[in-house]
Amino acid sequence: MGQITGEMRASFLRDGFVVVPDVLDAAQIARGRRIVEGMLERKPPDPGHRGPYFLFPRLGSVGHPLLEFYRSAGIGELAGELLRPGLSVYEPEFAQLALTLPPWPNPPGGPHVDGLTPPEPDGRPGTFSLLAGVWLTDQSLPHRGNLWIWPGTHLRFGQFLAERGPDALRLQDMVPGPYPPVELGDPVQATGTAGSVLLAHYLLGHNIGDHVAGERRETIYYRLMAQGHREGWRDYVTDPHVEFRAESV
Repeated sequence: MGQITGEMRASFLRDGFVVVPDVLDAAQIARGRRIVEGMLERKPPDPGHRGPYFLFPRLGSVGHPLLEFYRSAGIGELAGELLRPGLSVYEPEFAQLALTLPPWPNPPGGPHVDGLTPPEPDGRPGTFSLLAGVWLTDQSLPHRGNLWIWPGTHLRFGQFLAERGPDALRLQDMVPGPYPPVELGDPVQATGTAGSVLLAHYLLGHNIGDHVAGERRETIYYRLMAQGHREGWRDYVTDPHVEFRAESV
């Protein structure tokens, strides 16, 4: 049974993101946290480190615990519920372990877009279809390392690129950057319980949030690409809904 409701789909198309609750059960959350702990034993943050800490493991096709975790949690199938019929996502090539160690009383100054530096070897910007964030710790309250999001900016960013052409998706065209000079509106902090999954549009403005108290925030991010995205990325960034289901479906 699908977990993406019609209301969630409408919210995603309008705002550029949706938080799906209760995707992982307690056993899956515990497994994810064990994987995280094992990674940190090999590559720990410096003693006394506060604030964001990231690891970017390559997954390959077999054998990496974070790829098996992605598969067992059904993240690809969940993301596919937002896509147009007949589309599915390729398995991710790498993951991002994102921690925030409190206290970190530093809210973001503004949003950014992923994948522009460095570009891919052929010069293509590193676009993708969806950012999937698997929450291993509770983020029900604000200011607990929550992702800050600027709702609707994916549409305004798409209009910016439709007017200038998709090749304007580069930092030198985003003065002062690292996001284009579009109307941002007010940010929100994504909230929800451990085991929730955030799905966000590539063009959506977002940034790392502050973390004032409590346990460290643990999120595993996967950057997901729909079938045909690499070849059709220019259409995607100038028409942000091109890969996604209509609200009424």
